[in-house]
Amino acid sequence: MRSKYIIPPLIVILGLLALYYLFPSDEKKIKKQFTLLSEWAAKDQEESSFTMAHKAGNIGRLFVERVELEVPEFDLSGSYTREEIVGYTARVRLSFSRLSLQFYDPTIAFLEKGAAKVDLRGRLRGNSTGGEEVDETREIVCVLKKIEDQWLFTHLKVAEVQKNKG
Repeated sequence: MRSKYIIPPLIVILGLLALYYLFPSDEKKIKKQFTLLSEWAAKDQEESSFTMAHKAGNIGRLFVERVELEVPEFDLSGSYTREEIVGYTARVRLSFSRLSLQFYDPTIAFLEKGAAKVDLRGRLRGNSTGGEEVDETREIVCVLKKIEDQWLFTHLKVAEVQKNKG
């Protein structure tokens, strides 16, 4: 008798959970791209050359064919191909023995159908191959475009975090 009152709401709840996980929102898909970028940028000391190349190639899949980059600190300003992004990624990763990249406080604004602007902070931590410890935080502005149901980076601007003058 009790099961006929419990089973229908349970089925509805399970159905809603399935929808949530099987059909994520665009906002969730965009956040996933940053999670993948963090995972593929990460490097530990025992990483093989094969793993390094695989991760750099995976990072390339997160970008459109031509990406607008603005990273004044590294003299990157202009339009770059996906292959150039993979090359820069590999070079940066080679200069570190250990590396992690985390993103914080994303603010997503949908500009138009199939385009979104994301403002967030990125923190890069690790050790250079020369033994120097690195811990830097930057403001990042990205534009992503939805292409064949996948959100890809089209524009990336990196700037230093503004420090308050006390």
